[in-house]
Amino acid sequence: MRFTSTPRGARLARRLCAERLHAWGIPYGTEAHDTIALLVAELSANAVRHGRVPGRDFHVRLVVPTQPLAAVRIEVTDTRGERTPEPAQHLPGPDRTEGRGLLLVAALADRWGWCPRPGGAPGKKVWAEYELGGERHHGVSTSRP
Repeated sequence: MRFTSTPRGARLARRLCAERLHAWGIPYGTEAHDTIALLVAELSANAVRHGRVPGRDFHVRLVVPTQPLAAVRIEVTDTRGERTPEPAQHLPGPDRTEGRGLLLVAALADRWGWCPRPGGAPGKKVWAEYELGGERHHGVSTSRP
């Protein structure tokens, strides 16, 4: 799905992905649904805030497996390749309203990372995976595109 690089586009990405998850058998109100929707929201917000190039959209790809106990994969692609995602090493102070997005992604996803955009196009792809029905193993991995 393609969205404008605006806060409205990020909200729409979360909402449409939440709807798709429900339609694909991951119901509203379940831990899996809410966690995956939050991952989409954080990655989309980062694409708008840190990956925005005026006039360029960002893309969200949501892959839901057909077999049980497999990983849902979220991929968000933007066109700004020189700003790569780096998780904060510690929580920002209570007076700060930013800097928690990738901390949330690292805490909720089983794996996440980033890679250059495929095909030599400008930008990057940031991805996260959430295991359905499995044990929670959170962490960063940049080895899988």
